[in-house]
Amino acid sequence: MKSLISKRVASVPPSGIRRFFDIAATMPDVISLGIGEPDFVTPDPILREGIASLKRGETRYTSNSGTAELRAALSEHLQALYGVAYHPEDELLITVGVSEALYLAMTAIIDPGDEVIVPQPCFVAYTAEVVFAGGVPVPIATSVENSFQVTGAEIEACITPRTKAILIGYPNNPTGAVLTRERMLEIAVVAEKHDLLVISDEIYDRLVYGVRHTCFAQLPGMRDRTILLSGFSKDYAMTGWRIGYMAANKELLGAARKVHQYTIMSAPTTAQAAAIVALQHGEEHVQRMVAEYDRRRRLIVSGCNALGLDCFEPRGAFYAFPAVKRSGMDDEEFADRLLAEEHVAVIPGNAFGAGGAGYVRMAYAQSYEKIEQALERMQTFMRRHG
Repeated sequence: MKSLISKRVASVPPSGIRRFFDIAATMPDVISLGIGEPDFVTPDPILREGIASLKRGETRYTSNSGTAELRAALSEHLQALYGVAYHPEDELLITVGVSEALYLAMTAIIDPGDEVIVPQPCFVAYTAEVVFAGGVPVPIATSVENSFQVTGAEIEACITPRTKAILIGYPNNPTGAVLTRERMLEIAVVAEKHDLLVISDEIYDRLVYGVRHTCFAQLPGMRDRTILLSGFSKDYAMTGWRIGYMAANKELLGAARKVHQYTIMSAPTTAQAAAIVALQHGEEHVQRMVAEYDRRRRLIVSGCNALGLDCFEPRGAFYAFPAVKRSGMDDEEFADRLLAEEHVAVIPGNAFGAGGAGYVRMAYAQSYEKIEQALERMQTFMRRHG
């Protein structure tokens, strides 16, 4: 049957993350620093609105674009937060998580052979979605020397006549890097000069520590050139609700909505009701979670450094990305042996593409106490091997 499978699909390897999750699931005492999911329960006001929506009998499809109420609230939110105005009627689309929004963006803009520049390490779905849409991902390896920030010059050096777009994700998964406004402006100049789109995944936009997040669409001249992707999963601890969005100019949004219409119909009705409350009444909960993530961030970074695992300081998201060179192992062996010997799950950096080899991703979306226990187990591991 293999001959019947699409060559595009067959060319993409399975996620490098999934294997570690599957093994960890068989270990009763495992401490997982692998999964990129908040350990917080969705804040109570949001939960209660979801339940109330069901009790009101709101169990039918919504508009393909999402409810008018949610799009209006989202428009106000983006205007207040970043000063970027999107018309609720034809410039905002509610999606089944940011994963669907990414799929829609790729499908809407890519013709066979089009190239998309993808700075790496990055979320594992980026290059896969480019390939699934018939495009060609062009990776750029970022490095710790540049704080895992891609430069405009690096992007411009990769542009060819087939280049269609630049796909960036900051705050970054897996490194925790936050792209500075100065670097963003470099990218904006390149995009304008070469008439390129910028797809900006900003799902971790509120999870930043001691720095300010810049929305790419708020840069001069970039609103209509940017496809903004974001959602509620990380900021509001709503991963299982599967609710995200795309914001773009009318033409780009219309193309993506066409794919959405035929593929999904509409995002979950209950989740949309809950998302309105998240936008309107969730701020205190976001700030509480950010403060706790910051506490965990400082623990895991200092703990890794004390163990000889030189750790880049993450300024966003909830991931640490320490180098494992001092262990004498590569990232794959380190993750395998740490899981087998100490029952601590981390993800090899090479799962996230170019520039990730030699590092592991550790998610601090885990309780402070569990992180302390993980560090104690890692200390035993490093004494044995480091």
